[in-house]
Amino acid sequence: MSKKRRPEIVVISDVHLGTFGAHAAELSEYLENIQPKKLVLNGDFIDIWQFKKSYFPKSHLEVIKKIIDLSTSGTEVIYITGNHDEFLRKFSDTQIGDLRITDKLVLELDGKKAWFFHGDVFDVGIHKAKWLAKLGGWGYDLLILINRFLNHILVKLGKKKYSLSKKIKDSVKNAGKFIDRFEKTVSDLAIENGYKYVICGHIHQPKMIRKTNKKGTCLYLNSGDWVENLSALEYENKKWKLTYFNETQEPSISSEKPLLAAITVVGKEIIPTPPLKS
Repeated sequence: MSKKRRPEIVVISDVHLGTFGAHAAELSEYLENIQPKKLVLNGDFIDIWQFKKSYFPKSHLEVIKKIIDLSTSGTEVIYITGNHDEFLRKFSDTQIGDLRITDKLVLELDGKKAWFFHGDVFDVGIHKAKWLAKLGGWGYDLLILINRFLNHILVKLGKKKYSLSKKIKDSVKNAGKFIDRFEKTVSDLAIENGYKYVICGHIHQPKMIRKTNKKGTCLYLNSGDWVENLSALEYENKKWKLTYFNETQEPSISSEKPLLAAITVVGKEIIPTPPLKS
């Protein structure tokens, strides 16, 4: 059994347990190999919007078990609520042992303030037409299910996997504008309030980028998701790292194809190492 990595903080978001799109088995494997001081579940961990009694397989329960195991072995687990698990907001600021539920989190990391929250508060569409957002969530889940079936056939034929959802997102002109507005709004507010790091999820776009305006600068970090990107943020030795799990791992992995790819911040520079593509 390999030795567990022990980063100071791990942030995962948008797991969407209870839906067909959740990569629960891969997340369980990732959790099995870490023992962080703090594990931040940054929203949409369980998809209560689409929750069905008929679909919550063993692999999804295994993820919850892994998190409980981490909690009972010294990891502080902080559950930040999102829009898909907004039902839990009525329990905000509840603490059970080393598990805490909250709507936002502020930490001081090596003398710098870090602001954690899910991000749906800045999504005007959700607040104006929640029913439409929920309908879109169901459609997205169906699209992921169809994509899984398509990719199964493509792999059998010896062809590369294909992301339908990414193709659709890329073809929608307003998608890029929405992401840019989201990042700017979040980072501007963080700078105004003196936060050097702002950490969110919600938009399923893993990213780490320095944002600057006339008032100052901050590092914008998005933990991505465990539906398409299988990504997490890790903080260790005063550095943030964006880590991807390689879902296409094979029984024998060569040194040229590591399971994890990362983007590491060194000082003020961001050095990217792109995730492996299937």
